[in-house]
Amino acid sequence: MKHEKIEVNAGLLILFTIIVISIGGLVEIVPLFFINSTVEQVKTTDGRDAIHPYSPLELRGRDIYIREGCYLCHSQMIRPFRDEYLRYGHYSLAAESQYDHPFQWGSKRTGPDLARVGGKYSNEWHTQHLLAPRSVMPDSIMPNYPWLMENELEYADVKERMRAQKLVGVPYSENSEEYRANVERFGKEVADRLDIIRAEENLMRQAEQGNYDGDPTRLTEMDALVAYLQVLGTMVDFKQFEEGYFARFR
Repeated sequence: MKHEKIEVNAGLLILFTIIVISIGGLVEIVPLFFINSTVEQVKTTDGRDAIHPYSPLELRGRDIYIREGCYLCHSQMIRPFRDEYLRYGHYSLAAESQYDHPFQWGSKRTGPDLARVGGKYSNEWHTQHLLAPRSVMPDSIMPNYPWLMENELEYADVKERMRAQKLVGVPYSENSEEYRANVERFGKEVADRLDIIRAEENLMRQAEQGNYDGDPTRLTEMDALVAYLQVLGTMVDFKQFEEGYFARFR
């Protein structure tokens, strides 16, 4: 059959188009039925889950990150290529986004990827960078965010925000059974931070201990956003895994 006959016959063209799309779809979908999970198993040395949900303060910081549209210029997804590894570190794992609703992979990089920015800079650097980006990065085109330091952090509804995340599968605890399960899964220190009942207390404690914005007399939106940035990419200790370990999940 000549190709021209297919092109001039609408019925044949539609039929063969459907067949080609179906084959492509099956090639993508069928393998998913033969693997247990696409989410990597990431454990600590004592057998706990290394990836855990955000604390109340970090969760509020993430909300502010989304509100300010940071994802429009910064991705949180390092691709498995050598140039990405050399600049940003180990490629992003599916497990690292399992508690992100919605995920913050982004679609472009006007600024650098932030998947592993946690611990790379000090709290003071982040605060100054958000207040006046060009004071620390002369070539930056990022706008100033002075209101983050001026606005008091609103956290009266943090319990409701955590409950909303819980509805979509994030394992925050609200009773003794869920708390014990989190202790077993993440360890007591992390489980304490995931307790919805003590959310406001935990938020205040972390803010006071971290003093993220450099002003211990006030709790600002800057505190929350810097706390969120400082946790990104810090949950997995890649040094404890042998080379190629995570490739088996791809």
